[in-house]
Amino acid sequence: MMNKFADFNTYISVFEAGSFSAAARRLNVGQPAVSKAIARLEQQLQSRLLLRSTHGLQPTEAGQQFYLRVKRILEDVAETELAICGAGKQLSGRLRVASAAVFARLIELPDLTQFLYTHPALEMDLLLDEGNLGLVEEGIDVALRIGNLQDTSFTARKLGMAKQWVLGTPAYFAAAGMPKVPRDLVQHEMVIHQRPGGHERYVFKHQQQQQEVQLHGRVRVSAAECVREMVMAGFGATVACEGMFRTELRNGTVVAILPEWQLPALELWAVFPSGHLVSAKARAFADFIQQLMQRE
Repeated sequence: MMNKFADFNTYISVFEAGSFSAAARRLNVGQPAVSKAIARLEQQLQSRLLLRSTHGLQPTEAGQQFYLRVKRILEDVAETELAICGAGKQLSGRLRVASAAVFARLIELPDLTQFLYTHPALEMDLLLDEGNLGLVEEGIDVALRIGNLQDTSFTARKLGMAKQWVLGTPAYFAAAGMPKVPRDLVQHEMVIHQRPGGHERYVFKHQQQQQEVQLHGRVRVSAAECVREMVMAGFGATVACEGMFRTELRNGTVVAILPEWQLPALELWAVFPSGHLVSAKARAFADFIQQLMQRE
């Protein structure tokens, strides 16, 4: 088993270095040893992992998948050893985080840098996406999602809730009129944010009253940043969580209206790749984000 782990580590080095010779220098071994390790793996797997040509090494599709899986296996083993030795808080390596753009706006940059200051040996890749990245395929350690989860096969942890408001610029409401009740929104130009689990029908509640409103708008966009740009340009209003316009709400360039009417809050989730142990660094990052959400 130890020899197999050594071969795994050799393959990772070859994959990342792009050649046998560069991997050999990285591992401080002879190039023949590297070649033999890769040959053993391909024989055991009965699959070609690397294509050799005059242009160097190119991983096959199987080689790509094998790299992502064995890298995670070795990281899990290393983190388990650290935890058992009582050094689990000394996080190191690379943490790959996928985040919906809306969720990313709920996290203020100074907060995120504090996590990195706390773990100086940790590196981070932050990938903004709208839920279309494959967690296993992209080697994602943890994904931050907002709203209803569409795929229940993942391991997920609820981190908190985000309030929703009707938001727009003062100039837009001055020109279009200020809604007095939610039903007035049907007369307004709404910028619709289309996202997984999203919708255009909202239920507003105020004390014992309830109003259900179907929003209408000529513009529907799937990217949160486009919603922001359209709203701040004064094209229309939108329904969004307050964190999406945090700075603008503070400086008054965007205002929240109908404050006495409550909308359902959005659920905030940490999603982990299924079929894998949750790594120590992913767990620590989820704990950190959960503390931030509880502080809001």
